[in-house]
Amino acid sequence: MSSRIPQLNEIGITLMAGVSILAYLVARFAFGLSGARWELPLYLTLAIGGGHLLIELGRKVRQGEWGADLLAGISILASVLTGEYLVGAIIVLMLSGGTALERAATRRASSVLDALAKRMPVIAHRQTDSGLIDVPLDRIAIGDALVILPHEICPVDGVVSDGRGRMDESYLTGEPFEMSKTPGSLVISGAINGETALTIAATKLPVDSRYAKIMNIVAQAEANRPRLRRISERLGAWYTPLALAVAIAGWAASGDPRRFLSVLVIATPCPLLISIPVAIVGAISLAAQRGILVKNPAALEHIDACETLIFDKTGTLTFGRPSLTEIVLSNSPQNGARPGAPALSRSDVLKIVASLEQYSKHPLAGAVMRAAEEEQLSMEPVSLVNERPGEGLTGIVSGREVKITGRGSYSGIEDLPPLAPGLECVALIDGHYAALLRFRDEPRQDSRSYVLHLGLRHPGARVILLSGDRVEEVQYLAETVGITEVHGGKSPEEKLAIVIAETLRGRTLYVGDGINDAPAMQAATVGIAFGHSSDITAEAADAVILEATLRKVDELVHIGRRMRRIALQSAVGGMVLSAGGMILAAAGYLPPVAGAVAQELIDLATVLNAVRVSLPRGELSDV
Repeated sequence: MSSRIPQLNEIGITLMAGVSILAYLVARFAFGLSGARWELPLYLTLAIGGGHLLIELGRKVRQGEWGADLLAGISILASVLTGEYLVGAIIVLMLSGGTALERAATRRASSVLDALAKRMPVIAHRQTDSGLIDVPLDRIAIGDALVILPHEICPVDGVVSDGRGRMDESYLTGEPFEMSKTPGSLVISGAINGETALTIAATKLPVDSRYAKIMNIVAQAEANRPRLRRISERLGAWYTPLALAVAIAGWAASGDPRRFLSVLVIATPCPLLISIPVAIVGAISLAAQRGILVKNPAALEHIDACETLIFDKTGTLTFGRPSLTEIVLSNSPQNGARPGAPALSRSDVLKIVASLEQYSKHPLAGAVMRAAEEEQLSMEPVSLVNERPGEGLTGIVSGREVKITGRGSYSGIEDLPPLAPGLECVALIDGHYAALLRFRDEPRQDSRSYVLHLGLRHPGARVILLSGDRVEEVQYLAETVGITEVHGGKSPEEKLAIVIAETLRGRTLYVGDGINDAPAMQAATVGIAFGHSSDITAEAADAVILEATLRKVDELVHIGRRMRRIALQSAVGGMVLSAGGMILAAAGYLPPVAGAVAQELIDLATVLNAVRVSLPRGELSDV
């Protein structure tokens, strides 16, 4: 609730200033009333609204921020000192209105650290002689026996002492597969347990566990996140001293302090304070219509200028789920075929294996089933299904003894094809090696075309593939989609270090989808969360792409480019017009109230131009 207070203040000040100005103008020009009591609404606006804005400006000045809105603050003070209360109220209206628009463009997100903390359990189930008791995490000691119930998040690093099952560790490793757990297996904090309760012995305290380290590097990334210098700041850096110099020159030449106020009124940087926020709001609205949620408006100003594009692998350039890519049949005539029958074909093996795999919860089982469905294979009757973690899947399929296991569990390993990138399993039928099934997390259909288009349409961009997956898998994907700069097998700490180093060299765009991407995403100039599978990643990102397609990344780049171009047109064009007005005001041809009216006309022109950002567009991508 507290994060909304500044926005409500700016909106309230804008409404108060607008009502006060309208009331004064009606009393003065409709009814011919004048005097101090009819100026009371203006006094209130300057005292309440102007005072609030001046306090905010004073805070910025103390922090060394000399933005364009400093002119507005000086103008408010000058209007009070010279008795031009209507002019001061108009400036309050312009300044607060622009700030309210800017705040409306940003939905304040909670800290990534807060989201990480909320994800973890606050209690653990300790195994005692009298049964399970719930204890706070800070009361866990090394060696404690803890029970992780089905679908719970593991609170500490440890070793499985009882039970068999699987855990999803993709938040850390990036691998889109559940990992089998048996007594003696290591477990890491933050992993999601599967459907079987596991008992573990804690090997580290919660504050020293893997999840705590992730939080520490996220905190480091948050603290060192690059500050993006806004368009208004860069333009205001030279516009503010120029306007002050003209105002002082006009005062010095005439000896009339009203000349100083006249110049500052027409110089009030409303093209920066209003037109740029209008352009940003329009771009955010346009992005939202296309399934892209922009959380940090500054990212729109910089995304087109990013020289280095860094992509995660799993779930970003790939679908994040394995698929069956190859069935390597045994060369032996005894490949599971019945005596006297011809050797089993690829379809025969796939049908038999799929018939058994339909009773398995393993991620590779789904890949086998999808392959069988695509080939429209009918399932055969199955009985005596048994699946023990670490021992493979066994059963009777149409009278055949079938076993699906790993390479390491097969004694005749010399019969198998050589190792290749990706995952695999061995199919044994009636005790004979029948086939080796290979799987890959295949790239998205648009991954290669998107990467190739970068070289054609964005020739200055470097493309880096950065992943925690196995080096062989990452290298295979890079060759498939056309990326030459590759970093595989990287931990979140190593990812963060690489992104920080690249960001020091130039502006970076990082695209990822997992919790392990959050630190690197924050360290990049612009971070994009691909899809919405992780709240943590969404918190860390500057923008979230809801539809998992790389075309949307390109659309966001083009939206940012278009917004920046139109915003600069509005801001620079408005400042040029204001500069002409400053010269007239310094020469005495433009009094304060007339200067305020002229500035409003300039504002109207620049705002109308900025509104073009949100107008419906056709193609916003060159993929």
